[in-house]
Amino acid sequence: MMTDQDSLARRNVAVLVAAQAILGAQMPMIFTFGGLAGQSLATNACFATLPISMIVLGSMLTATPLSSLMQRKGRRVGFVVGALGGALGAAISAYGLLQSSFFFLCLGSLFTGVYMSAQGFYRFAAADRASDAFRPKAISYVMAGGLLSAVIGPQLGAATVDAMVVPFLGIYLAVVVLNLLGMIMFVFLDIPVPDRNTFAGVVARSRVELMKTPRVVVAVIVAAVSYALMNLVMTSTPLAVVGCGFGKGAAGHIVTSHVLAMYAPSFITGHVIARFGVEKVMATGLVILAAAGAVAIAGVDLMNFYAALILLGVGWNFGFIGATTMLTGSVAPSERGRMQGLNDLIVFGGVTLASLSSGGLMNCSGSSVQAGWSAVNMAMLPFLVLAGGALIWLAMRPKAA
Repeated sequence: MMTDQDSLARRNVAVLVAAQAILGAQMPMIFTFGGLAGQSLATNACFATLPISMIVLGSMLTATPLSSLMQRKGRRVGFVVGALGGALGAAISAYGLLQSSFFFLCLGSLFTGVYMSAQGFYRFAAADRASDAFRPKAISYVMAGGLLSAVIGPQLGAATVDAMVVPFLGIYLAVVVLNLLGMIMFVFLDIPVPDRNTFAGVVARSRVELMKTPRVVVAVIVAAVSYALMNLVMTSTPLAVVGCGFGKGAAGHIVTSHVLAMYAPSFITGHVIARFGVEKVMATGLVILAAAGAVAIAGVDLMNFYAALILLGVGWNFGFIGATTMLTGSVAPSERGRMQGLNDLIVFGGVTLASLSSGGLMNCSGSSVQAGWSAVNMAMLPFLVLAGGALIWLAMRPKAA
């Protein structure tokens, strides 16, 4: 039975799904072509993926300030700031392409990270007004909006990548327009500014105390590993595909398939979590991520790329949405803003390191494209062991703890 609370939550979910689809389209566009743009300007091939790394670094650096801003001014203000950051970043990157400046391409990418950070809070905003029963589904529905972005982004990217004389310039100009028009949607978001009096007298745990909570720690570890490994492999994929002679078009199609796989399961992930439990879903996600690495290492045929990236997307979905659900259910409302910012700081810190490592592993760790691609995928193993071990540790703890 739907409550009034869930009616409001469903309205917000609809707005956030639209934002994920339209504003979120810029991420597959930039992640598909940003590394190739970097490769065209970088003087050292090891730094080809640095523009992608700068996006993630910008996201990490702004996660905590954005979380604090949303606590003070509300979700709407934070999301508009994110869109403005995305527009500014794309404009600076476009200037860098015009001037053949790798520095400005990277600087613009840093500001693009402001949008990426704000987008990360869409899933938390979906849970703000949702009941305990509806919360996993609300998070899943918003993540499913990425399915539309996986269609819109690559199609828009394909239409604009060679639209200008300067390669890739059309991509970044289109992203500017997406951000400026897309932010209008947040007018319809109905999430009130948190009332400080609501939590008057409520003793909220400090960040240190929160990170001593077993379920919080495990949720953060699995979220960080799932996102970092997905980014590690996805960032190198266009370089590997083009390096193996399949062309930019094939790279775009493979990344599209990957992003579709990231978000398509979201229609059922919430139901699966409610049916089988969040821990089992997170564990399944890690197993699928391991399978993605195995398929990628097995060969560099086009079908290997497709299969590996599809598995990578599904594994990320189960691992990341599962971890988000576990986290939101493990903190009190008065602690959410503090913990969400800390969570994204840690998650995107890991993703930044993975992204920085991706280009080096791909271009500088072997004598061939195939050797670099194998190195990227083999690097997944220790982190999968870490996340799997954390889940086993949690499962073995006494239930009353």
